[in-house]
Amino acid sequence: MYGSPENKLTLFLLCIIFGWLGLHRFYVGKKLTGVLMLVSLGGAGVWMMVDLALILMGRFTDGDGLPVVQWV
Repeated sequence: MYGSPENKLTLFLLCIIFGWLGLHRFYVGKKLTGVLMLVSLGGAGVWMMVDLALILMGRFTDGDGLPVVQWV
């Protein structure tokens, strides 16, 4: 398998709905940056938008550094 076992659709939806809380980062195992997003409210929305762009481009990685590429 090439990428992360996490589902890209779930990651995308978590980022859109709860991105300002960093829940999408907790989902992929990035706990430290998830906490940082939680306390900064997604970097005032900027960090969340960057993550959303990375997800759509297929460049967002999980906690192990594997790209999240699987939509289903």
